[in-house]
Amino acid sequence: MAHKIILDCDPGADDAWALYFALAHPELDLLAVTTTFGALTVAQATRNALLLCALAGRPNLPVCSGVATPTRKATWWHDPEAFGTDGLGDLPRRPPEAHGADERSAARCIVELAHTHPGQLSLVCAGPLGNLAQALRLEPHLPERLGQLVVAGGSIQAPGDVSPVAESNFWLDPHAADLVLTAGFKLTMLGLDVSQAAPLPLALIEKLAAQRPHPATTALLHAARQHASHRARLAPGTAPACPAPGLLGLTWLLQPGLFKTEAGRVRVVPDGLAEGQSIMDSREYIPYPQPGWEEQIPRIQAALQVDAPACLALVERTLMGDWLPAKPG
Repeated sequence: MAHKIILDCDPGADDAWALYFALAHPELDLLAVTTTFGALTVAQATRNALLLCALAGRPNLPVCSGVATPTRKATWWHDPEAFGTDGLGDLPRRPPEAHGADERSAARCIVELAHTHPGQLSLVCAGPLGNLAQALRLEPHLPERLGQLVVAGGSIQAPGDVSPVAESNFWLDPHAADLVLTAGFKLTMLGLDVSQAAPLPLALIEKLAAQRPHPATTALLHAARQHASHRARLAPGTAPACPAPGLLGLTWLLQPGLFKTEAGRVRVVPDGLAEGQSIMDSREYIPYPQPGWEEQIPRIQAALQVDAPACLALVERTLMGDWLPAKPG
């Protein structure tokens, strides 16, 4: 049976790959896309999700717009140089939007589908976790309703990407991240420990666009080239590539054996110099005097290692398949 999934994301170049992988793989049944602020505004994220679905021949897939700001944080960071002002490398031509977003909010969509498919729905979160925090307020029993939750964010051992210790999705909404990680979901966290180890090589993206020419792959290649160029300026000498943490979240659903995980309690620092840092208690036998690490805090599993070649091979096989509609005209 196919995994019934919701993809919660802020589709710039990285999450666009996750969206198309979810549409392409026969064992993934994408029921809805929910959008959030993150690398771009939620309005732009929603426009991008609608565009990407239309290009891939899925204009009727529900796209539900979500939170526009962090849960408590006063400001959030947006760097147009990373993904372009539109999140997709400033596409030279964008077709007019023929379809609008679903009338439901992202949080309402998550709750409704969890009730419709109790214990069977998997939610893959590739952006900040504000939508899920809102969904928990609507339905406090959501952890019991949802089959599993995969969070592409945080870091246990790898250095951060917005500070020496913080990963961007958790840093953008640390209060929501801490709420979600301690809510009791069947939760797997795929942070920088694995996403930095398995980026999508630009050469693979160029190969896909050449062998599967289509407006959808053309748009992805344009976005990937811009983002890979930005990353190359930050880390000279590295091979051009695009991290795609949401894509790893989907590969976890399909082949969890490709990852090495560790279980424990994980908390997220809400503010200060370490804002957004995710911390795992690896010594649970110690009765800490510092509150916040009590036995009743739920444990999650965090991926610390990944078989990167096997993951990339799965991505290539899937996206090279016959999943795109015929080009118009």
